[in-house]
Amino acid sequence: MPPPALKCRKLTRRDWPQIEKLFGVRGACGGCWCMFWRFEGARAEWKKALGAGNKRAFRRLVEAGRVRGCLAFSGREPVGWVSVGPKREFAYFARSRSIPASDDARDWCVSCFYVPAAWRGRGVAGALLAAAVDLASRSGARSIEGYPLVPKRPGELAPAAFAWTGVPALYERCQFERAKNPMAEKVIYRRVIARDAPSP
Repeated sequence: MPPPALKCRKLTRRDWPQIEKLFGVRGACGGCWCMFWRFEGARAEWKKALGAGNKRAFRRLVEAGRVRGCLAFSGREPVGWVSVGPKREFAYFARSRSIPASDDARDWCVSCFYVPAAWRGRGVAGALLAAAVDLASRSGARSIEGYPLVPKRPGELAPAAFAWTGVPALYERCQFERAKNPMAEKVIYRRVIARDAPSP
């Protein structure tokens, strides 16, 4: 029997058990617990918090309703996660030398995906990205960005374990276009949602 169809929905503050089940003992990726983009201290401090420290921090944020994102389900089983929100909600941009920051609440981004190995290549990331765009649109965003991993050589496949920001084809299938980056060679894909969206 084939698995139930995928369904995606917005994260709620009651979803910590789903996040914990999905991320597993390794916290999705080496103890990150989706805190790399949110951590307000230096990178060295984030590394010290890998594991239990990041888990506690992310749980506090989720249960306080301070995390935006979407979960994918197959039946009742959580099978994927995407982190999304206004760029100004991610501390990473204040210290980044490769991606411009923005204080405008209408400028959104997709920071990362997590799909367990057993569910990769089955359309989960695409469904999550579409759900993220829908959430951004309903929340008054004027644009949404992603920062995919680009293989060093044309035609080379990016290792799935390192493609936690997605790959170009994923964004292209969701009507994102490659955008200019005035700061560095880091690749940015952007989708315009509303050119004249009012600021919240």
